[in-house]
Amino acid sequence: MSGLNHSYCLKGEPITTTPPKYPTGLKSFSWPKKRSEGKEKAVIALSKLRSRPPGDKLSERQIEDTFVSLKSAYSDQESEGSLLEVFQGPSLKVFLIGGGLVLFQQITGQPSVLYYAGPILQTAGFSAASDATRVSVVIGVFKFLMTSIAILKVDDLGRRPLLIGGVSGLALSLFLLSAYYKFLGGFPIVAVASLLLYVGCYQISFGPISWLMVSEIFPLRTRGRGISLAVLTNFGSNAIVTFAFAPLKDFLGAENIFLLFGAIALLSLLFVLLIVPETKGLSLEEIESKILK
Repeated sequence: MSGLNHSYCLKGEPITTTPPKYPTGLKSFSWPKKRSEGKEKAVIALSKLRSRPPGDKLSERQIEDTFVSLKSAYSDQESEGSLLEVFQGPSLKVFLIGGGLVLFQQITGQPSVLYYAGPILQTAGFSAASDATRVSVVIGVFKFLMTSIAILKVDDLGRRPLLIGGVSGLALSLFLLSAYYKFLGGFPIVAVASLLLYVGCYQISFGPISWLMVSEIFPLRTRGRGISLAVLTNFGSNAIVTFAFAPLKDFLGAENIFLLFGAIALLSLLFVLLIVPETKGLSLEEIESKILK
């Protein structure tokens, strides 16, 4: 995982800070006075990060490529792309990938399933509010554990495998919730298992991976504005799903609304399979070249 990820989470919601004008923290594009010494330190640091032999040729080439790319992209003060540039040419493709990930992150029901976990558990037979609260605490701890697994394994397994496996599990859990409300009402364990499955799969896929990829895929020129637009898409879709859930539940019924979310999860799985690229082990410059080619 290269570069800096400027996305953080507070109470389950992403907060994105504005990336610096120079993404790697550089204010000028020149090596230290002893250029060879600075380059050597950079190569050693990158080799260690990538678990490669110290000073390997691949890390050396990536450092050189990074220097050349940054020097070209930020050679003058006006080089940062405009807002409209995000929606033009190859940058539009990147925005569709990043925006699509954070959009599907929400419209697969994340606000509804997690925000309404208590009421769902109460309808599943945990009539006492204290019982539902205890299970909600268990779900919170489970979220933390699954997120930790995703963080530890994302550079080993890759982004796409985690997304594909996690989104598949999301779809299954949503269909199980629908089935519970349709004809498995006598088995409250189904509702609890479905919630845990949903939470676990979300926390290894859309939860962390969407924001990781958003921070990686935008070109240097439009990265700041692109990430900002992705955050806007995320919060906007989150608000829509949150406020629409109760009316839709009254209109369609719980069984049908979870069936709808399951169908959207299948659509998001198709989106990941056909459109989202793998960025495992690639530098920011290699990712940009791969997506924009």
